[in-house]
Amino acid sequence: MRKKVWLNRTSYIENQLILEGETTEQIGELSPSGQLIVDSDELSFVYLAEEGDEYTYLYLPDFIWEELKTAMDKENEIFVHIGNNKMPLIQLKDEIEYLIFNIEGNSNYGEEMVNKVESIFISADSNPAN
Repeated sequence: MRKKVWLNRTSYIENQLILEGETTEQIGELSPSGQLIVDSDELSFVYLAEEGDEYTYLYLPDFIWEELKTAMDKENEIFVHIGNNKMPLIQLKDEIEYLIFNIEGNSNYGEEMVNKVESIFISADSNPAN
C-alpha cells in the first residue's frame, strides 16, 4: 500500500527550507529518489521517497509553493523532516522546473493546476526553464 505524507508546514534553519508533515502511518527510513510527479486533483507536486522497495509519496501542496519558489530562487537547500527522518529533496529544483515547463498552458493538467502553477512559478521576470 502506498504511503502518503502531506508536507504542510515550512520553517527555516539557517539557509535550509525545512518541510514538515504528519502521517498516521508508520514511516521507516526514507531515501530521496530525485523524482517528482504531479497530482493535479490535489493541486500538489509529489516527491517520491524510497522506503525499502516501495515509494512513500511526499505531497507538496499549492499553499507551500511560494516558499518553495523563494527557496529555489535563493538556491537554499530543501529538506523534509518526518518523525526521525531528515532527508534532502535532491533534484527537486530540476524536477519542478521540468514539470512547470510541461504544465504551462497544458490543459491536460486541469485549468486550476495550470493557473496556480503559472501564477506562482511563472512571471515576466523569470524563466523556469533556465
